[in-house]
Amino acid sequence: MKKTDIAMIVLIAGFSVLISYLVINSLAQGGFSEQTYEVKTTEPISNEYVKPSSEIFNKDAINPTVQVNIGQ
Repeated sequence: MKKTDIAMIVLIAGFSVLISYLVINSLAQGGFSEQTYEVKTTEPISNEYVKPSSEIFNKDAINPTVQVNIGQ
């Protein structure tokens, strides 16, 4: 490699380190906001078993897994 190629690589690496330092430093000095937020909380899931509706789940209900031929 030529000296100019090595100098260009060193220059690009130096700029990238400088930009990285400035970005990280600006993020670190920005700090965290002291604002508080309220969030919704959910009710815990209970382990109670609710019996299914007998209007839908009964012995006369249509079984969707059984093939039905309409017509002939």
